[in-house]
Amino acid sequence: MNIDSLKMFCLVIEEGSISQAARLNNVSQPAVTKQIHQMENIYGTLLFDRINGKLKLTEAGHALYPYAKEIVKEFSRSKETVQQVIGNNEQKLSLGASLTIGEYLLPELLGKFKTEYPNMNLLLNIGNTPSILEKLENDVIDIALVEGAVDNNSFQTIKFADDELIFICPYNHPWKQRMNIELQDLIKEHLIWRESTSGTRVIIEKALERYGVLDKIESYMELGSTQAIKSAVEAGLGISILPRITVAKELKHNELCEVKIQDFKLDRDLWLVLKPTRFSRDNVEKFKNFILSTDG
Repeated sequence: MNIDSLKMFCLVIEEGSISQAARLNNVSQPAVTKQIHQMENIYGTLLFDRINGKLKLTEAGHALYPYAKEIVKEFSRSKETVQQVIGNNEQKLSLGASLTIGEYLLPELLGKFKTEYPNMNLLLNIGNTPSILEKLENDVIDIALVEGAVDNNSFQTIKFADDELIFICPYNHPWKQRMNIELQDLIKEHLIWRESTSGTRVIIEKALERYGVLDKIESYMELGSTQAIKSAVEAGLGISILPRITVAKELKHNELCEVKIQDFKLDRDLWLVLKPTRFSRDNVEKFKNFILSTDG
């Protein structure tokens, strides 16, 4: 058995089928099946069962998977470390970012990072906070940048910036003429939210709950992207609460209007999240140091 067999075993589990694992590796299905059978011979037991035409892990397969995953990961990192020592390592870094950070904050930062490290190949995954943290947990990405709470205590979390969340309304809304409004005034308005898994949404709900307003808001709409919310507010469909960085251009061009709430201010922390490892990785350290040295 070699490392490739362990890689293939993990891939079959993660993809849910031998055919998909074979396709991703540009090999035949019989070749994958042969590798699995070789592993079963070594371990002396079946690792997969077929039930109603579907592949299912046996109890032994379940027990083996975390060990196989760890061996594959450490082997990959050992190669990377050796190549780093001899000065022949590939300059590659996989990043994951929540939607707001990935779409509005990172483009400029990555431009500056590439100027400093022009040979670094960057791969960026953008998604909601839970999906990005799941990718970090499964070693799909090297670093995550997210807003909101990170509940996994096994992660290393470092605050790298903060951002203000502000109320916005259409530019022709009556509130435009007021210096500020009462928080209770929100109850009468149609509030437009991001989806329930959004890190921004969670922060807003917790804040409104503390002020006793959340349960009184009955009229609302959920939209799946910040851009969709901005367009809906511009069209007069309601008001919303969004990170300032996402509406800076619209405020400047009088397409949206910021609404000040009396005695209410909402800030959120932006987090750099790492999965602790026994050995430091040069490319990860470069990016971490760059982000932390940048004014947030």
